[in-house]
Amino acid sequence: MPAPHGPRRARIAFSDSAAKQLNAITREAELHALDRALVVISVDLEVGELLPGDSSGPRLRQYVDDVERVRLVYWVTALKIVVVAFIEV
Repeated sequence: MPAPHGPRRARIAFSDSAAKQLNAITREAELHALDRALVVISVDLEVGELLPGDSSGPRLRQYVDDVERVRLVYWVTALKIVVVAFIEV
């Protein structure tokens, strides 16, 4: 009998500005902290706080991990792809 699998993870994509922020991260500890935060939002798409805004654009969410000191601003597409718009580590 096959082992049960955990929750399926969403795909992660980065906006151009978030990709530049990602490329600027050089410390391994920061990369590990970011990786853990990305896993959290890929497993639970609604974990972040919904940011105020109107319906003209994507519904932005903000995920903050005070322990790891990571902040992500992201939105989820209709195809359940998480698009990271902003990274702060």
